[in-house]
Amino acid sequence: MRPDAPERGFPEAEFAARTAKAQARMAKQGLAGLLLMTEPDVRYFSGFQTLFWQSPTRPWFLFVPASGKPVAVIPEIGGVLMRRSWLDDVRTWSAPRPEDDGISLLTDLLAPLAKAGGTIGVMKGHETALRMPLGDWERLITNLPGLHIADATRLVQGLRMVKSPAEIEKLRHICAIGSASFARVPEIIAEGMPLEEVFRTFRREALAQGADDAPYVVGAAEPGGYADVISPPSRRPLQSGDVVMLDTGCVWDGYYCDFDRNWAIGRADDMARRAHDTLWRATEAGLAAAKPGNTCRDLFRAMSAVIAEMDKSGGDIGRLGHGLGTQLTEQPSHAAFDETVLEEGMALTLEPSLGYGSGLMMVHEENIVVRSGGAELLSTRAPQELPLIGA
Repeated sequence: MRPDAPERGFPEAEFAARTAKAQARMAKQGLAGLLLMTEPDVRYFSGFQTLFWQSPTRPWFLFVPASGKPVAVIPEIGGVLMRRSWLDDVRTWSAPRPEDDGISLLTDLLAPLAKAGGTIGVMKGHETALRMPLGDWERLITNLPGLHIADATRLVQGLRMVKSPAEIEKLRHICAIGSASFARVPEIIAEGMPLEEVFRTFRREALAQGADDAPYVVGAAEPGGYADVISPPSRRPLQSGDVVMLDTGCVWDGYYCDFDRNWAIGRADDMARRAHDTLWRATEAGLAAAKPGNTCRDLFRAMSAVIAEMDKSGGDIGRLGHGLGTQLTEQPSHAAFDETVLEEGMALTLEPSLGYGSGLMMVHEENIVVRSGGAELLSTRAPQELPLIGA
């Protein structure tokens, strides 16, 4: 463990505060509860953290009532871990049981609200999913005549967008790990190394620097630039004149960093140097615009204005950054359509990209937190000039 690592987990007061804020918003919207089913939302209100979510076999439920602590309705395999959390009411069943995977328990929990004609919130909007079989959902609703369902997307996402000081400390820590890992890249990769080995080497370095995992490592390496940023790595060796990009989402105690870096192998042509400088300055514009009261659209426009110096089309990526936290990407989006107002404590990425040359592109990304006086960098700022490896 790095000597500067914060404590793992959160005190009970953190979860109590999150729940109280949710309940205050629920009261304004006339909601009798929230039914949550996805890993980030369940973890946000309970602290329940496990890799077992990677298995799609079992559903997991958390109900946040209008008052009092949340109630967990989960498979028995998670009972021991959930009972170590701050929750008092943990109801379990032997799962998987396709004929009744928690539906009876949920029906019993929600029946009094249905009888009273109450309304509960469920996540319905953008970047949400119903993490249970649709047939089970239909059966649950059939079992609860009188229960009304409202969309709680903005309520929950709005809470999660603004990080507490304890959350920001975890983000700062994992961003420091990511920054230290990137700083080592010129020492651990070299011309002739296959790109797939570059990926493996970076993952090992991130773990050595203190990351719990590096589940997201993508990138590219091609002469003068690259054509996409999400393909699996090839066995092609790095060559002089290549532009190498690595983008990582390392995680520590459930919180992610998400930023990238670019290098040139041996030499860089003028077009690649110009692209890197343009993106660096676009990021500077984003940093200047990342103030409370501005919107995500304002961030998008500020960065787009600089990008247009080299790429009039603005590219086709769709957005120039996003929220950051317990997921690699969270709401909001820095895009022309997103009018989310920035607030102090929002953790964000700034991710300008541009196209140039014959089908080439370049992406640059930093991680920040919005403060009252402007943006605070969580990642160590990249150099303005495209750095060389093995020059």
